Amino acid sequence: MDILDFVLLAVAIAVSAALVFSHKLKTSSDWQATVTPLASIMGSGFLVSAPLLAGAVGNYAVLCMAALLLLAYGVGSVIRFNIQHFEPVAQQHGLSQSIGLLSRIALAGAYLISVSYYLQLLSAFMLSAVNIEQPIYANLISSALLIVIGLIGIFRGLSMLEKVERYAVSINLGVISALILSLLVYNGHALVEGSWQLPLPWQAIELDDVRVLLGLLIVVQGFETSRYLGSSHSPEQRIRTMRRAQIISSVIYISFLSLATILFSDHLQADVTGIMTMMTPVAVVLPIILFVAAIGSQFSAAVADNAGAGGLLEELSHHRFTLPFAYGFILAATLLLTWATQVNQIIAYASRAFAFYYLLQTLVALVVCYRARDISYRHARLGLFGVIALLCFCVFAFGLPAE
Repeated sequence: MDILDFVLLAVAIAVSAALVFSHKLKTSSDWQATVTPLASIMGSGFLVSAPLLAGAVGNYAVLCMAALLLLAYGVGSVIRFNIQHFEPVAQQHGLSQSIGLLSRIALAGAYLISVSYYLQLLSAFMLSAVNIEQPIYANLISSALLIVIGLIGIFRGLSMLEKVERYAVSINLGVISALILSLLVYNGHALVEGSWQLPLPWQAIELDDVRVLLGLLIVVQGFETSRYLGSSHSPEQRIRTMRRAQIISSVIYISFLSLATILFSDHLQADVTGIMTMMTPVAVVLPIILFVAAIGSQFSAAVADNAGAGGLLEELSHHRFTLPFAYGFILAATLLLTWATQVNQIIAYASRAFAFYYLLQTLVALVVCYRARDISYRHARLGLFGVIALLCFCVFAFGLPAE
């Protein structure tokens, strides 16, 4: 290890510790409301975005990520609109209430897919660390983790594991700080030496590449969790902190991909764990701290979505399903998904599932906006929501897995 490795390790530890042990953040309601959507947005997307975008669109990765983030921000504006305008009158709108119910069912299904996705990704990182590429081992690891989480949920409840989220996002942000610092140094060194260049040739983006890009919506998904924090945070706070989480994550994604494009290469195509190999030339320590962040963030995200799905199933059944029964159902469904898919496929499936939920949420917003004549910028919002609904439908109908 050279001096840069020690500096990066120190930065990762210092930022993580500052976030974990800060009394101000620990007691800040705003920070707690920001952490939930931020953890979901940054959890897996940050790890897989660079290698998957490199394989799909090459040097256009930054521009394509900007397009995904813009779509996500547009969908976020729909969710924020529903928090402000639909929640207070939810029982008074028959059609929008019915669509809202259907959207909660869709979200429960999307959570089931994402739980399997997070643990398949975790397994892929664990196996890549020991150079094993046997899908059956990945399925066995994912299944073992699903069983552990499921049994804890059934017999003890998942509240004891949900505290992992705050620690996971703190570690993730610490690792991201170290990673961006290292990439700044790497790019600066290449510029000074005159060796900075993009390693991939410029190629036209084809229709299938666009469809793969649509299948990557999951990498910027997660902001909708603010919609369901109403029991502990006010509508104004949820709106403000969701917007903040989306802005923070957008700045991180654009900065990271702008600096990481120099490291793209052909062998990164469709490799969800490619970030480990990609960062090796930058600093020896980076793959190690990325591995730690990957394990923590994926486990935390799987627990959070498992708990979210359990709560939704209990609510949708009008409490006829107890939480232990709901967790048992989730365990069976996610085990089936894990053995029926592989990680690249389930990324696209998760994107399409969340796109369907977003589509339904947009339809709710359209109905509410159409009926409420006193909403500001009503016609502009109707047009914007219509465009977002069309884009969400395209993701749902045409998204493809990376090959």
